[in-house]
Amino acid sequence: MELPELTILGRQMRKEIVGKRVYEVGIANPKCLNMTFEQFRKTVVGKTIKSVESRGKWLFIKLNSHQLLFNPGMGADVIHFESNDKLPEKYQIKFDLEDGTGFTIRVWWFCYLHLMPEKKLGEHKLTAKLGITPLDKRFTLDYFKQLLSQKRGNIKSFLLDQKNIAGIGNVYVQDILFNAKLHPKRKIPSITDTEIGVLHKSIKSVLNESIELGGLAYEKDFYGNKGGYGKAQYKIAYKPGKPCPACQTTIQKIKTGSTSSFICPTCQTLDK
Repeated sequence: MELPELTILGRQMRKEIVGKRVYEVGIANPKCLNMTFEQFRKTVVGKTIKSVESRGKWLFIKLNSHQLLFNPGMGADVIHFESNDKLPEKYQIKFDLEDGTGFTIRVWWFCYLHLMPEKKLGEHKLTAKLGITPLDKRFTLDYFKQLLSQKRGNIKSFLLDQKNIAGIGNVYVQDILFNAKLHPKRKIPSITDTEIGVLHKSIKSVLNESIELGGLAYEKDFYGNKGGYGKAQYKIAYKPGKPCPACQTTIQKIKTGSTSSFICPTCQTLDK
């Protein structure tokens, strides 16, 4: 799950659970916690959900004087239920709310579910240094230029680093870079102001398009509905061997560090 999916999930959770008290919580694998399950349950049960905010790949759920920090890792189904609904067959985490509603979480591989006192939120190592999201009003072109001016590495690594910008992952970064005609290994100092402007616009347009379509087609929202952003919307992402939509050159899959990238070798050259 990346920024679009967490943004949608956060909006829907605000609508359904804010103002409600936690009645009970169950967790099959307490390794996702930053404390014992007994401590977690004791602190969470009876608390009122004050707000739900998304930031990058994290959800911040405010419970009175604490923040519940959730990161779905490689992916998770966070599904809302009413009092008489049939629950999903598989889930590892369950929150029951006082009015009989609640939500379950089925984690695909791993997740983080950390509880922090509001006053000590800055001590949470995984979120304390998160960059601002591309949907934040502060993410202006001038801010983006200033951020890039301090960096020397390649552009893809920069975009995936959550300390720089929170929310972009390996799915959306493919078409973000293609739209800007930037090779993922392009060194940041070589990128012109004009290219930075196109990249800034591309980041916003790709992420907002996915949000408008309900997120990725293989992800579910809070109501169990899959998104509408899939291969039909991808330009070059996950389409090796297919023709580039701009120049018809065959799209290639290349290795970029620990991740794979999909590029058009004609549109996204590295010789700059």
